Amino acid sequence: MIRHQLVVFVALATLAGRSAAAQPDLVTRIDAIVEAPIKAGTIAGASVAVMKGGKTLVSKGYGLADLELNVPTPPGATYEIGSVTKQFTAAAILLLKEQGALSLDDEITTFLPDYPTQGHRITLRRLLNHTSGIMGYTEMREFGDFSKLKRPRQDLVALFAAQPFTFAPGEEQIYSNSGFFLLGLVIEKVSGMPYETFVQQRLFDRVGMPNSYYCSERTVRRNHAHGYDTAKGVLVHKGYVDHTWPYAAGSLCSNAEDLAAWNRALHGGKLLSPASYTEMTTPGVLNDGTTVRYGMGIGLRDIGGRPAIAHGGGINGFQAESQYYPDDDLIIVVLQNTAGPVNPRDLARQIADVVLPPPPDRSRPFTGDASAYAGTFTGRGRRGATTVTIAASGRGLTLTNTADAAGPPETLIYRGGETFAFKDTLVVFEKQDGKAVRLRLDIGSGYNILARAPASGQ
Repeated sequence: MIRHQLVVFVALATLAGRSAAAQPDLVTRIDAIVEAPIKAGTIAGASVAVMKGGKTLVSKGYGLADLELNVPTPPGATYEIGSVTKQFTAAAILLLKEQGALSLDDEITTFLPDYPTQGHRITLRRLLNHTSGIMGYTEMREFGDFSKLKRPRQDLVALFAAQPFTFAPGEEQIYSNSGFFLLGLVIEKVSGMPYETFVQQRLFDRVGMPNSYYCSERTVRRNHAHGYDTAKGVLVHKGYVDHTWPYAAGSLCSNAEDLAAWNRALHGGKLLSPASYTEMTTPGVLNDGTTVRYGMGIGLRDIGGRPAIAHGGGINGFQAESQYYPDDDLIIVVLQNTAGPVNPRDLARQIADVVLPPPPDRSRPFTGDASAYAGTFTGRGRRGATTVTIAASGRGLTLTNTADAAGPPETLIYRGGETFAFKDTLVVFEKQDGKAVRLRLDIGSGYNILARAPASGQ
């Protein structure tokens, strides 16, 4: 096994060198994208893997893995990957389904009989696509202190299970780490082994990911990058979190090369059966028949006008992005050892723009009455109540979200019908008597239904 992995590593390294030599301009442009925030001091370091059609275009580290000792990011540096973990958890559930050990439509109480469902029917499927309505523990004020403790996992379950459901299962989609925490417990109950052992044996070892493992706040790992947070524009040591808690929602560590191999195996039909892969990459469906842009542990995005199967991750000191563009067989992995203003999704999108030809322009001219959409809309969101303000100027519309009040208003691009977009977000209006009365905010990992707020004075 070790000899096989060494052969694979040497082959990939040789291929990477040939690709870089053959396309120096492409590599230089990718280097410039990643090095810009490092030179600006907004991230300490990063590792990037770019593969197209099975050929490695870039596989390298940038910046520093340790700021205090001025240690450059080594080849194969490992990082905490946060919520990129979720696709591994989803794949584990699907493998157990293939064995006949469970069904995606099984209720959670089949495996965790003491879980208080508060009268709701919660299936594994609802946990996998964030439509269960269970409150996310990372959004709970109590979790701040709890995250630093070493306690039984059941204590955290008791903490979030006591909270009222955010919505009835299937009514909306709000990202919930609690759902994936519960899925980890299901994997352990059904397989009879710890989550980290199942993932190591059934996923990492099978795919050939020798530098991937369950993270630890104590274990010393060779080539593991140190993580940094951002405070008042300055990089600081990452905040402490005990890895009992991110668990099946976000406690895996990996490097860019291993995640590229994971993408090739997952999307190349080498891990799951065709039926399971289809399940994983099929959009979830709400009770009213609306499809969401999320499968099982993985997003079904429109990135820069291109369809992509992707997911990001953020955890104390680290951010990650893993993207697969099926139309172009392109894999982009960006890992950075800094949590802060620079999002690896944006870096990955810029890299895609360098590697791929321009996508088709799907915008359309808007000739309607923009004022019919203007107003304030409120509803539920991941971090509580969400308020969105739509402003009209001539035939143009802008959106301001109270969750991102510090940022400038987003200009909406018309997509046809009652659908507009900005970046990777879709904004779908519902009208009554010629006036927008509801707004559906589809961010890919969340689908929130907001109602028009009464005008002031009404």
